[in-house]
Amino acid sequence: MAEFKPAFTQMIRNEGGYKLHTVEGDRGGMTYAGIARNFHPTWEGWVLIDGGFTKTSRIQELVQNFYKSLFWNQVQGDAIVNQDVATTIFDFAVNTGVKTAAKLAQALVKVKPDGVIGPKSVKALNKVDPDMFVIGYAVAKIHRYARICNRNKSQSKFLLGWINRTLKSLNFLR
Repeated sequence: MAEFKPAFTQMIRNEGGYKLHTVEGDRGGMTYAGIARNFHPTWEGWVLIDGGFTKTSRIQELVQNFYKSLFWNQVQGDAIVNQDVATTIFDFAVNTGVKTAAKLAQALVKVKPDGVIGPKSVKALNKVDPDMFVIGYAVAKIHRYARICNRNKSQSKFLLGWINRTLKSLNFLR
């Protein structure tokens, strides 16, 4: 079964680590360790961050708990057998949302794309050739990113970063 820790380690690296920043044009606004304040204003870590406590073990624990409960558990990471399959779905869920990541994965494994990874989706994900899934998922992610930029040109400045993030998920590029 896939494990959260290695998936989290890869994802947090993709998110830039434990840093507080704001990028002009990013709809999430201020982010810490990839947690967007505009999307998650009630996350309990903001109290510590506002107090200047960004380098404590408590904030790291809160970050990990946030990602495990809102993303890893939602994509059923523990139930997916292959680590690479679970990690790429989890990372994409963090970047685009659980529903979007789930629908894309479901479409690839030919399960009705409802945006919720349940028993049927897990069963199909556990039967798929992991390498072929990771490659197909990467292509589908890049296609989605291109569509975002084609619809909203202001998002184009993020395209290269999104593509690089996607390419890192491919086994032969590690």
